Amino acid sequence: MIAPMDHGEHDIARRAADLASRVPEPLAALARIAYNYRWSWFPDGPDLFGSVDPHRWELCGENPVRLLQEASGESLSRAAADPELLARAASLERSLRAEMAGSAAPDPPRQERPIAFFCAEYAIHCSLPVYAGGLGALAGDFLKEASDRAMPLVAVGLMYRQGYFHQRVDTSGRQHEYWLDTDPERLPIALVTAADGRPLTVSVPIWDAQVVAQIWRVDVGRVPLFLLDAERPDNSRLARWITSQLYVGDPITRLAQYALLGIGGVRALEALGVEPGLVHLNEGHAALASLELARAETARGVPLHAALEAARQRVVFTTHTPVPAGNDTYPAEEVSDALGTFAADLGLDTDSLVRLGRFHPDDDEEPFGVTQLALRMSRTANGVSRRHGGVARAMWQALWPERPIDGVPITHVTNGVHLPSWLGAAMRRLLDRHLGEHWPQRAAEPATWAALDAVPDKELWAVRNQQRAELVDFVRDRSMADRLARGEAREYVQAASRAFDPGVLTIGFARRVATYKRLHLLVQDPDRSLRLLAGERPIQIVLAGKAHPSDDEAKHVVQTIFSLKGAPQVGARVIYLHDYDIGMASRLVQGCDVWVNLPRPPLEASGTSGMKSVANGGLQLSVLDGWWAEGYDGANGWALPGDVDTDHAAQDARDSAELYRLLEQEIVPAFYARDAGGLPREWLSRIRGSMRSLVPMFCAGRMLDDYTERVYRTNGSPGE
Repeated sequence: MIAPMDHGEHDIARRAADLASRVPEPLAALARIAYNYRWSWFPDGPDLFGSVDPHRWELCGENPVRLLQEASGESLSRAAADPELLARAASLERSLRAEMAGSAAPDPPRQERPIAFFCAEYAIHCSLPVYAGGLGALAGDFLKEASDRAMPLVAVGLMYRQGYFHQRVDTSGRQHEYWLDTDPERLPIALVTAADGRPLTVSVPIWDAQVVAQIWRVDVGRVPLFLLDAERPDNSRLARWITSQLYVGDPITRLAQYALLGIGGVRALEALGVEPGLVHLNEGHAALASLELARAETARGVPLHAALEAARQRVVFTTHTPVPAGNDTYPAEEVSDALGTFAADLGLDTDSLVRLGRFHPDDDEEPFGVTQLALRMSRTANGVSRRHGGVARAMWQALWPERPIDGVPITHVTNGVHLPSWLGAAMRRLLDRHLGEHWPQRAAEPATWAALDAVPDKELWAVRNQQRAELVDFVRDRSMADRLARGEAREYVQAASRAFDPGVLTIGFARRVATYKRLHLLVQDPDRSLRLLAGERPIQIVLAGKAHPSDDEAKHVVQTIFSLKGAPQVGARVIYLHDYDIGMASRLVQGCDVWVNLPRPPLEASGTSGMKSVANGGLQLSVLDGWWAEGYDGANGWALPGDVDTDHAAQDARDSAELYRLLEQEIVPAFYARDAGGLPREWLSRIRGSMRSLVPMFCAGRMLDDYTERVYRTNGSPGE
């Protein structure tokens, strides 16, 4: 048997060596570094690759493999003759090799077999487009933090050939979607091969066919991520479409994706020689993994009931979605069509399989739900914030009708963010100077952040000014490009470049556009909005986000924002950026002074963008929902009520009025109040309080500590 966690390493090494042979020999280190995404969160990693050819680096979407493939001979020769660049590359490669060979974690979790983490999407880096939004960002941060801690972990997902949709907004504000093909041969990944040199494959019975999937390996530091891909000549066109698009619109194809992810993912690990001690399902998409674990037991002669129980004891489940529409359900006949052969292999008839995914197993009219299956077939389950845990217990109580809501066995582990991935360079340098050596490894300890009190106000304010100025430069350029592309009038195109100002209070609102996110509250009172934009102490607003292709109501919210673009100051002070992704998100959370989040309570499961803003010295203006309900202490930001109100119109009116009051009476005055030296002392004091109280609570290190102690080492039984 192949040693666990090694399979595919030689394929990565071969790809790196091939790329190294195609560039000048002095740049060979860059080719080797490129094939492990660990470069992306070394402080000098992105800048190092950008130094080879800054323009090409931008054009290729910060993909280091494409950069080295596409850069001109002149650029590569110039880089190969640059002693400083070569010294930086050598230093980075030494650091990478030392980290891969050693254990950076002082006390990594002790497990004989690794944890297998299953998720439908992963936001590792903008150059790997297999993510949509917050779930993917959380999964990417989870893998990176696990790598930093030398945690025994493997990850499983799908290789979507077209990824998630791209967004274009026209002059009326209407969103248009389009997809782009991804060529895996131009990504920092490698196709895993068997001993005979052919692609290693697994097959999964879906519909009336055996769908064959090959496996790509992505190195995320110490953590291997394996992505299953149905783009194989063995498969029909319909079967190949299964791994075409993330969250593809056709629900039947999505069910096939879930089968490939869950069933195929377990089979891929077996083919790779990886025997996980625990399977962590991050959302319900991979719920069928638990049944595949049981099928493997029955194949060894274990009775079905015992096999199901043994599988349940190896599975833990995290639910992220408090919105019913986000939890897929299927009529029994669709489940039978897609999974009938698999059910027979397991020893179940399809009716018995469907019963496992119902609230009320005997109700023949009730559909099959992937979340219900995941909850029933896991030993523990958790939501992703304290409040979401309570929402989830109420939402899924029908699975345990004999228990009161408080007794439903769903706990919570609040999300956290991987700090090195989201810190701006200026803030990272400041923290490196003042928090001590290797501070990211101690980020979850409150004592680490006490050192902020000794940071001079002048230094902290300089960092905030620098990161805001970098954001303004980006916004000016990007907004002009967006406006030109959609055919706006020249005056409107030029407005942002003239007036968006590095010295103005900058507010960010960027996330998936859904009606419950309540972007419309920003324009609920247009007159007050315009006064804030054009006052003596003005604000400027950066907006970004995609509406789901089928969510016409959310798309209409964007059109409402655009309808105001002709009003005075709006074209200059309000920017809506197209095609929001994690690259753009990183710039926004680093540069915005205030991060706004306005979900309708209690529909924000957690949220993580605000946590990233906090780490960069941004202050929060948010509804007391999700993570902010845990983090707000009355002085480390600003809050809107988190009460539930079924009268949405009345709630929106109240919350909009409070939003404007906070901006007008507290936030704007505090930002512009300066002492004789030009420093906003009150504002800086609030930043310190925010970072000191929030960063250790909401970093990924604390999150992994909680998973280790409260989930992985706990033998609860939600499925009982």
